[in-house]
Amino acid sequence: MSERSVRDFYDELAHDYHLMFRDWDASMAYQAEVLGGLVRQSLGAGPHRVLDCSCGIGTQAIGLAQAGHQVIGSDLSAVAAARAAAEAAARGYRLPAAAADMRQLPFKETSFDVVLCADNSLPHLLTRKDLRAALLGMRRVLRDDGLLLITVRAYDETRQTRPTAAPPQVSETRDGHVITFQLWHWHEDGERYNLEHFQLIPTKNTWQVRVRRSTYWALTTPQLTEFVAEAGFTNITWHSPASSGYYQPVLTAQRAPSAQ
Repeated sequence: MSERSVRDFYDELAHDYHLMFRDWDASMAYQAEVLGGLVRQSLGAGPHRVLDCSCGIGTQAIGLAQAGHQVIGSDLSAVAAARAAAEAAARGYRLPAAAADMRQLPFKETSFDVVLCADNSLPHLLTRKDLRAALLGMRRVLRDDGLLLITVRAYDETRQTRPTAAPPQVSETRDGHVITFQLWHWHEDGERYNLEHFQLIPTKNTWQVRVRRSTYWALTTPQLTEFVAEAGFTNITWHSPASSGYYQPVLTAQRAPSAQ
């Protein structure tokens, strides 16, 4: 999957992304509460300097800004990043957001207390080289002992069962219900899959069907732990949905202090 096709996927999805949530603002608040709680456990109350390096349209970044943190967003999709900044402003918050590839983060060393990469964004990187580049970049912009948070799908079981679809989600709009679902087409290696993302939008007496496509690497817990450790992080901990209350497994880790 090329950088261009991933960008296309999110450029096209940016206008409709909020339709995957029953209540987008409620989801912002819920996610900020859980992720902010993990930040407090490691770094204290803050406020903290946070980089959301896969901010999308701002679901996590806006919530964390509303909670009082100093948040900057970046995303491969300029369309999504622009919407994140606009949605934050519409709610009375400032969220600087820019287009940036997580493999080449355009920020100074040790600029942030927290780097967040949420919503299964990291698995868009399909090679060890790209994963290493992204994780080393995240480490570079973190201060010593700064916190890394990554959320991904629960791929350990998925790799065993190889599902071909994800359950549909239904949200309400003024025009009626919107239905979102996914089809998964597994590669021969059993680790990567092509995703078809469908949205059925009500239009008068029929449906408009919107389809976007991308590719993911279904990284298991041991695989991602190994990559994060190799990039120079310590205190690597996995938080399950049952323990954290978050809808995906969350990895937290801290930047190892620089040698004196």
